[in-house]
Amino acid sequence: MPPADWKPFAVFAGVFAAILAAFMAATALERSVGRAAGNFGYVPDPQGTREFLAELEQPTFRQAGAEVIANAKGVDAYLYRHADRAHRAVYGTPFTAWNQGQIGTCVSFGWAMGSYVGQAVDWATGGLPTPPKVVATEPIYGGSRTFGRMPPVTFAGYSDGSYGAAAARWVSGQCKDKTVGGILFREKLPGGVDLTTYSIPLSKQWGAYGPPQDVAKLANAHTARAVALCETWQGLTAAIESGMCVPICSNVGFASGDRDADGFLRRSGSWGHCMVCMSVKYAKNNAAGSTTPMKNPRDGVLVMNSWGTNWVGGGKHPADQPDGSFWITRADAESILAQGDSFVIGSVNGFKYRKIDNANWMDGAP
Repeated sequence: MPPADWKPFAVFAGVFAAILAAFMAATALERSVGRAAGNFGYVPDPQGTREFLAELEQPTFRQAGAEVIANAKGVDAYLYRHADRAHRAVYGTPFTAWNQGQIGTCVSFGWAMGSYVGQAVDWATGGLPTPPKVVATEPIYGGSRTFGRMPPVTFAGYSDGSYGAAAARWVSGQCKDKTVGGILFREKLPGGVDLTTYSIPLSKQWGAYGPPQDVAKLANAHTARAVALCETWQGLTAAIESGMCVPICSNVGFASGDRDADGFLRRSGSWGHCMVCMSVKYAKNNAAGSTTPMKNPRDGVLVMNSWGTNWVGGGKHPADQPDGSFWITRADAESILAQGDSFVIGSVNGFKYRKIDNANWMDGAP
């Protein structure tokens, strides 16, 4: 016969087994969502990306942005100048790099920055009546880890990281629940949620459980009109020339030392990271008579990182290149695009070609 006190022990054992099972399930889910360390945060999900692309009528920018690519003129474009004008108009201070801190929220930073700069261009070209506020990262981070996945999850775990296609689904409002997803701004929301300043604790909370349903629905008032996978250098540069930013996700790393005289960083190591491309310049435009010629003329795109302004120094080209940014070569950009998780964010008119004031590269900084 069992001892007289076996029942309490059996109850305790059952509770312990249930707790252990829950822990194992949560751990398994965290593994499926992905892990990231430090201030990186890109955790690729090739299957999830394929599933999202299958949902789009024209999944690639080569298809959806054919008009933009066909009409591109190969002019230099510095979209950060439009962002600077918008930021000064709203906040009275210059546009500058953001800082994600020691948490893997880079995907939300790349997509929020890309959305913000794109809207600044929309305002500068008459597509928006007022300059935009800065876009909040926390809803994009939490939304991409929960609502933006297929199938959606209600608990994504406390590990860090996300991927580009999940952010694309969230920002464009194409989640399974079409009433959620989009962007919110750095402001106080109805109900007391304060997004005015970046919060790592809130990023952790929403990264685990997703933004609350009412917040997720508020985001749906501002969605990207179009998103599409960027596969080629021609698509990348044409998109930027038309004022559209491209969040890039890959494991391609760069030397975190000083930029060269033209503002470029060389490729080095591996970064599981998301950043955003927001400017383009060409060697062919390094014409005689330029006030600021490149020392070593190369085609390049400007990448804005999310590690603040002081993580890298060195040369700039042109002189108003934002702190915290760097140029990369065509070869390095193509290596990033080849990993298949970088997307163009459309303008207020979707993927329509537009001739914008690209701040001719021979002009001085504004």
